[in-house]
Order: sequence, then C-alpha cells, then structure tokens
Amino acid sequence: MRFLRVVLIIGVVLGALFVGADRWAVGYAEERLAERIQARQGAGGKAEVEIEGFPFLTQALSHDLDRVNLKLTGVEATADGRKTRLSQIDASFREVKLNGDYTGGTARRAEGTALISYADLTQASQNGVVLTYGGTPGKVKVTATLEFLGQSLTRHVVSTVTLVDAKDGKGKIVRVRADEVPGEGIPGIEREVRKRTDFDRTVDGGLPAGLGLSALTADEAGVHLTLTGTDVTLAGS
Repeated sequence: MRFLRVVLIIGVVLGALFVGADRWAVGYAEERLAERIQARQGAGGKAEVEIEGFPFLTQALSHDLDRVNLKLTGVEATADGRKTRLSQIDASFREVKLNGDYTGGTARRAEGTALISYADLTQASQNGVVLTYGGTPGKVKVTATLEFLGQSLTRHVVSTVTLVDAKDGKGKIVRVRADEVPGEGIPGIEREVRKRTDFDRTVDGGLPAGLGLSALTADEAGVHLTLTGTDVTLAGS
C-alpha cells in the first residue's frame, strides 16, 4: 500500500508539472503569435490570441492546432487606397496547420466579425458627411452640407448600407445609398446631394489573407461585418 501511495504521489506531481509546462508553453505561443500578427497589422492595431485545446504540447509537436481565436483592435484596413479603421475584429481559425518554424500557419476555415464605428465610417466616406445610426437595422443617417446655387444647404437622409460584389469580382464593397432625397422642387438638387451621401468603399485590404466579407448589418454601435474564409493565413506563413 505504501508503494502504491508513493507511485500515486509521484504520478500526481508529474501530472501537475506537465500541466504547468503545457500552460506555460501555450501562453508563450499565444504571446509570440500575437506579436507577429500585430507586426503585420501595423502599429495601429493590437492583437490578442487564444489557443484552445489540451494538451497544447501534443498539438504543437504535430503542427496541428484545433482552434485559434484572435481579437484585433484598432485595425487599419485599406479602402480604395485609403485607410479605414476597424474598431475590432474577432475571428476563430479552425484546423490550423503550423509552418515548420512555428511562426504562423494556415487555417482550413475561419469565421468572425468586424465592427466599423460611425466615426470611422464618417472618416472613410471622404465626402465631408457625418454618419450616425438610422434608427432601424441596416440603416444609417447621413448628414451632408453642400453649396448649391450660391446657398449653403444641409440635408439629412436615411440610407441603406449593403454589401455588394466588387466590379472586378474580387472581394466585396460596402455600399451606402440614400433611400430618398427630397427634391423640394429644385432641379438638380437630388443629384448634388447624392454626390455627397452615396458612396462605395472596399475594406478587404488589411484583413488576414483569405478572410473576406460575407454579410453586414448596422445598429447603434456601428456597422457589423461578417467574415468568412478558407485557407486563411496567419502571421509568418
């Protein structure tokens, strides 16, 4: 009995040491991967990584991770050659194949969400308009001030924000279109207002390679983008 107790105690100690080593290793790997992803996103973004599954060490030795969760804040994506800030990206990468030196990998599939605040969407418009929530899901309020026939006019319109295919077939475009612009009997005013309130913006650039836009909606917080992809690249690959 004494021998069995000694064996049990040794087993518990070794098990505790293994669990401790495994948790240290996963924490170290999460920090290093977050650093590399943040470096790729640029100084404006901050990355947090969580590697799921236990034990981590056996996954690492096989170069296969079940799931990696990524949170990016303050990401700068490219919109038509200009920068558009994404407040936050939350993504989950599944079946990740690590590369030989463990500096990154490729996920067989990934999904997530991204948020563009109205302040950042206003800046991305490049038209001098102000965008706020339109009161119902999928709607935004656009306020534009323009000079027309020697007068300064301010108009407020409710617009629909949608996701459409790019003309070249590569990626998606965020489209903002006014539902209605009252003409007020003034010839040409609707056309002039729409020059300010209606616009398209691409935001694919800056996302992890292979991760693209698939849907969107709008609420009080801003415009929420749904992200999906296959063979999505993580840092270092």
